[in-house]
Amino acid sequence: MGLRSMCELVRIPGFYGVVVGVFLFLVTWLLAWLVAEGPALEFDAQGEKGAFEPLLSNYLDVAKFVLGLASGSIVLLVGSATFHAGGRLPSSFASPLFLLALSIIYGVLFMAFMMLDYEDYRHHPQQNSYTRFKYSRNQAFGFGGLACFCIGYVWLIIIVTGQP
Repeated sequence: MGLRSMCELVRIPGFYGVVVGVFLFLVTWLLAWLVAEGPALEFDAQGEKGAFEPLLSNYLDVAKFVLGLASGSIVLLVGSATFHAGGRLPSSFASPLFLLALSIIYGVLFMAFMMLDYEDYRHHPQQNSYTRFKYSRNQAFGFGGLACFCIGYVWLIIIVTGQP
């Protein structure tokens, strides 16, 4: 890929939002990987069967809440485009919208993998199925999605208020 094609890529509306979103995911994955100890982790606190289920429910509720806010915000912003000249939002909205979209994608993947991994852990308790990789991935999807949501909103506030 030449320098000219890289420059064209940077000019795509929302490019920086995608870069920030992927960067946040990778950083949270790396941090979670460094924090995790050992090849496998326990879901349940101190080996008590089912201790994680109330926490899983809380985690899923938080993820659903963020997904609802992010998707509602996207719909509201895109819907408000009809009030702008030409029926379009300015291209400056693309990056924060991409961050909100990534927060939805990461949130859905977080919920799916958490449930899948916990189900696998419960069905195969002797196999140490919740590996460091799975733990890091789930943490990255959860916290990466939350970070994308927060940064996307701050970015929107800066654009809407016209602050430098």
